[in-house]
Amino acid sequence: MPAQCPARFPNQSDLRVMHVNDQPKSPQRVSTRPTGTSPTVKAQAGSSQPVRRSTKPAPKPAPASGGAAFSQGGGGSGAKPPTKGGNGKGGKGKKPQQPRWKRVAKITGLTVLITGCAVMVLGFFGLGIRYSTLDVPAPDDFAQAQSSTLYYADGTTEMGRLGVADRKIVDISTLPEYVPNAFVASEDRTFYTNPGIDVMGTARALFKTVVLGHKQGGSTITQQYVERYYVGTTTTSIKGKVDEALLAYKIDNQQEKTEVLGNYMNTIYFGRGAYGIEAAARQYFGKSAKDLTVEEAALIVGIVPAPSAWDPRLDPEKAEARWNYVLDGMAELGYITLEQRAAAVFPATIEYQNKETYGGPQGYLLTTALKEVESDTGITQEQIESMGYTVITTINPAAQAATEAAVAQIPTDHAPNLQVAAVTLDPTTGAITSMYGGADFLTRQRNAVTQDIAQAGSTFKPFALIAALEKGISLDTKFSGKNNMTVPGFEKKVRNFGGESFGKIDLVKATASSVNTVYAQLGQEVGPAAVHEVAVRAGLPEDTAGLDDNAANVLGTASPHPLDMARAYATIANGGVRTEPYIVAQVIDANGNVVYEHDVESKQVFDADVIADATYAMTQVVQKGSGSFAKELGRPVAGKTGTSNDNKSAWFVGFTPQAVGAVVLYQVGEDGSAEDITAFGGFDQITGGTVPVRVFTWMMGPILKDLPVVDFPARANVGKASSPTPTAVAPTTTAPTPTAEPSITPEPTVSPSPAPTSTVETNP
Repeated sequence: MPAQCPARFPNQSDLRVMHVNDQPKSPQRVSTRPTGTSPTVKAQAGSSQPVRRSTKPAPKPAPASGGAAFSQGGGGSGAKPPTKGGNGKGGKGKKPQQPRWKRVAKITGLTVLITGCAVMVLGFFGLGIRYSTLDVPAPDDFAQAQSSTLYYADGTTEMGRLGVADRKIVDISTLPEYVPNAFVASEDRTFYTNPGIDVMGTARALFKTVVLGHKQGGSTITQQYVERYYVGTTTTSIKGKVDEALLAYKIDNQQEKTEVLGNYMNTIYFGRGAYGIEAAARQYFGKSAKDLTVEEAALIVGIVPAPSAWDPRLDPEKAEARWNYVLDGMAELGYITLEQRAAAVFPATIEYQNKETYGGPQGYLLTTALKEVESDTGITQEQIESMGYTVITTINPAAQAATEAAVAQIPTDHAPNLQVAAVTLDPTTGAITSMYGGADFLTRQRNAVTQDIAQAGSTFKPFALIAALEKGISLDTKFSGKNNMTVPGFEKKVRNFGGESFGKIDLVKATASSVNTVYAQLGQEVGPAAVHEVAVRAGLPEDTAGLDDNAANVLGTASPHPLDMARAYATIANGGVRTEPYIVAQVIDANGNVVYEHDVESKQVFDADVIADATYAMTQVVQKGSGSFAKELGRPVAGKTGTSNDNKSAWFVGFTPQAVGAVVLYQVGEDGSAEDITAFGGFDQITGGTVPVRVFTWMMGPILKDLPVVDFPARANVGKASSPTPTAVAPTTTAPTPTAEPSITPEPTVSPSPAPTSTVETNP
């Protein structure tokens, strides 16, 4: 070991210096001279041996014996000893100071890190509070809105769909498993395993919606379900997006996956105006969703992201690409086999018909049914259009087709403002089986059958006949049929159609030939009030326009609605039992509950024998009189033609025991008043025995074709025959009273007011 140094340098730790040849040396004194460098120091500087510094505190400086010492005074030969913090050669030095920008960056980074951590903690805490207080809202009204379907009487033939959304909600359990699985393969392949949200997907949607302004929904089915089923619109705020994600997570914890998926597929839009899988299946393939094939389901589901653009009729390439994507996903997830995937063929869709629901004659049926639903059940049209009702009407599809076809056979050279009304009823129930209210509801929103009126003309004569039979006046009773006759109660002489004169004829002949002078006398015999009362009892409303107790009422001065006249004749066809016309048979709610079913109302208002005799006389109108064209039906038919003054209206109302039909033609002027019907179709003038009876026959042929031939009740021969002399009465609105010299008119004055108009009363 080297010898201990006998003296220490002030303010320095022990210093052991090894010679360059690694041999220990005797302690050397360091020069205190200000200039020059000691050889020994040089040797120390060049030495490769480590220098061990003592950790002991340095002693106070003292003079060294026998040698030079540091000067404590001011001698020029000495120097101050190195101090702590000097140049590093004699003591421990300070660490070099970093640049200011580095210190600022370090402090800033640390601050940001701490702040970020705090924000995250607070954020998670806030999300937890928001999640706990967030309630699942009620479903959006539009998401639940279902269209209502009106059907023909068979309950399967669709008449029309009405609603704010073409949607029919179906239970997911009624569908083949591959239908909901197609949604998973197309929209969210982790649907059954994810917690209802996709954090990265939500972040992307939030960025695109809030920052870029491009609306985008959630990335999972559950998030899309929340947006469409509960929110109703794509949210564009940060808070809204966060709430949607939290709500999706909460719903995933509260609802079964099948419930989420079922509501989702019943809510979303599929294009072609269809909302929900059921409406989509009908629009694309003309079938129910439960009958879809794997290939069809894949096509419908595949175009969901952009249905209006990817509809195969618009972009078949994109539609097929999406179809392949869905099928590949179904195979990948094991929903279909590889063999099924390989055998799949791209399906063909049906032609899309974006027709107006209320267009054509159908619009009159729909609006009439809607009015009746509201009046009989209190269910409003707004509810019909949003709550998924099923309405079964009484309209027979074959009868409706026959009625429309019959009207279409009318010669086309008529005036453009000619109007046609046609309706058929089941006399035993009052059910309206067909109705032609006009050519196009969207063009003329006024139903010719239920809203328009036309003067009845000679179709009113059976009411006088029934009144006479009730008073004991038999069909064999004879009156003079002379033309241009003076009849008490008329201001001018009464004329027959065409100026034809008859001798004394019975009521059967007078009915068949529609002899005005005979019926004018009969009306006076029974009294105008009796004629009025019978018409009301048969089914005409008391407030029918022009229905008064005047002497001329027997010749049809009243102007009923065609449906009202059909109802009155149905009472005759039904043996004197009156029923109420109706068009709605049943209403069923969205859950399948029957909420309304029509109850047939009937009442015996006439004696059956009286009606049997009246019916017999009316059969002769067809067999031998003005309605003979109807003989082409080849079965017993009863009815009556009718033509008003100046041919302002022309009727034929006829019936068999199973069906009643009414047809009327009239012409409407620009001011809404009745005009003379312009002759057409090769006829010199339009009367009830021309075009109307032909339309009736063309209409009833197909309707009666499959019905058995049924005879009317045999003639009962009520009352006694006589040849009465009419009692003079003044034209009045009350019971007739005798007058001395009544004024005479050539024929009853027929007022066109109130006349049919084109006023719009219904606006769907």
